Parts: sequence; structure tokens; C-alpha cells
Amino acid sequence: MDDVSYDTERRTMRESASGWLQHLWTRLGLAEQPTLRDKLEVLLKEEAKATGGFSPEERKMLSGLLRFGASRVDEIMVPRADIVSIEEMEPLGELIRLFEEVGVSRIPIYHETLDDPRGMIHIKDLFRWISAEVAGRALREPTKQRPGQPEAKGDAGAKPESSKPDLSRIDLSRPIAVLKLRKPVLYVPPSMPAMNLLVRMQATHIHMALIVDEYGGTDGLVTIEDLVEQIVGDIEDEHDEEEADLIAVDPKLGLVASGRAPVKELETRLGQKLLKPEEEADIDTLGGLVFTIVGRVPARGELIRHAASGVEFEVLDADPRRVKRLKIHLPPAPSVGDAATG
Repeated sequence: MDDVSYDTERRTMRESASGWLQHLWTRLGLAEQPTLRDKLEVLLKEEAKATGGFSPEERKMLSGLLRFGASRVDEIMVPRADIVSIEEMEPLGELIRLFEEVGVSRIPIYHETLDDPRGMIHIKDLFRWISAEVAGRALREPTKQRPGQPEAKGDAGAKPESSKPDLSRIDLSRPIAVLKLRKPVLYVPPSMPAMNLLVRMQATHIHMALIVDEYGGTDGLVTIEDLVEQIVGDIEDEHDEEEADLIAVDPKLGLVASGRAPVKELETRLGQKLLKPEEEADIDTLGGLVFTIVGRVPARGELIRHAASGVEFEVLDADPRRVKRLKIHLPPAPSVGDAATG
């Protein structure tokens, strides 16, 4: 097939997909007309059936970009219960331990509660401070080199730094607040479009945002990595450890699940519905489902039964705010005799 014929065929396919979508909207009697975003989503699906078009990776990224453009920050944020943070009066040693334990580059700090945030500490700033301490010199703010500007050579009269760093200079008991390593974070409402937040992060060079409600309480956290991953997929570096499956079979316990596991994932695994249609918009996780059934956060060891399906959830781990781990007890299968009687 020559190039002209091929282009004509592709154009006809696109026009057909667009016309089909327009026809569907008209038949359904919807007042709103399909947007350009709707049309592009349909065209991407049609493109998958054609040869010589976008690669699967390109289609996935384009679809992610379309979804990202229509999403809000509260759909992407790390919920409050999962935020890794530290109180500003905690000692330096605890901050170092926390960085090592969770493997992140930024940790928000707060005063007394997370509803009174004070900023964040970047691991680069922490190690610059440690480097200055062991060398016995004052910490200097890094200067940004402008394009075309010659590289700074340092102070001509500065004393040479000691070749033997003294680690005993570091007082691990010092409160974080006195180290003056705090950097600002952004504060945004839950309804803010995710694209707007990405643009704001690029403009301000502040790559962490706290999601605050109308009363000033902290609802969640979003980093620039969270936003970019919505478009390109998960970004893992050499230090990221593979996360355990949210729902898995334990050799001793049987079927276990994280409280953060999506209800839909368990429904697919079990082949039955756990949520009523009116619940689907409000409940996303198994922890949320269990909370809804009993009307509170259950304690460790409690057994909660889902009346419609007969599935029982045993709480293996929980704290006063959330359910962390569950064991799934499946209802007994009907015996052959019961089936014959029925």
C-alpha cells in the first residue's frame, strides 16, 4: 500500500471513530457534546487496532496524560495516614534513622501535629550540613550558576579544610528545629487540578505539596514524582525495593491483604461483588470497607463478616486510625448434598 492510500485509510478510521462517538452522544440524548479529550481517548483505542501507529508504550503514556489532565490532587495524594513525617523537636539521630528506614529524599516536619506543618527537610541539605560539621566549617548556601557564568573558584583567603573529618563534632541529640535546614512546601486545596500543581512546582522549584482542607487540616501529600508517575508510570531507582503484593497467599495464614488493597482487586480475585453500586464512589480500599461495615476502626483480632458475600475479614494489624493488615476467610463452599437439595 502506498503512502497516500495508507494516510487516507487512517484518516477515514479517525473520522469513523469520531463520528461514532458523536452518534452515541446524540442517541443517548445528552446535552453536553463530547470534548476533544473524549475524542482523543476514543481515537487512541482505535489506534491500537491499526498497524504502524503508536507503540503500546506511546499509547499508554498518551492515555496517562489524558487522564492526568482531568485529575485532581486528592485523587493522586498520599493519604494523611501514610505520610512519613517527623516532629521538629525530634533529635537529629531520629531524622537520620527515618531517612534510612523509608528511603525517601524529602521528609515533612511539623510542630506537635501534622496540622501545623513547618516545611520539609531534603536529604541533600542534611548531608551538606553533616559535611560542614565534620569539617569544622560554617554551612554555606549553595549558589545557582547562571548559563554562561564562569564556575566559582571559592574564597582566595579561605583556610584549607581539614583532611581528617571529625565525626565527633556531630551532636545527634540536637533538635531538628535548631539546625535551620527547613525548606518550604506548597499548600494546595484537594480540588486543585493536578496539571496546575505540576506547573506550580516547576515555577517555584518546590517539589512537595501538602493538601489542606478548608479548616487548615492536612489531608495528604503530593510530590513531583507522584505527578510525573501518573503520566509515565512507576519510576523506580536502584534504591527502591519491590513492594509486596497488596493481596497475597501466605503459606501459614492463607489469603492476606493490606488495608490499602483496592476492593475491586479482591472482587476480581474472588469473582464476586463486595460493594453495592451506591458504595463504589465512597469506598476504595479494604480498610475502608471494614470501617464502613462496623462503623469504626476495628481492633486487632476482630472478625468482621460481610453479610452479602459471607466473606469474613480478620484484623491482623491495626492502630487507632487505620486497618493495616487483614486475613480473608472465604465462606465454605456448598456441599454436593446441599446443592442437590436446593
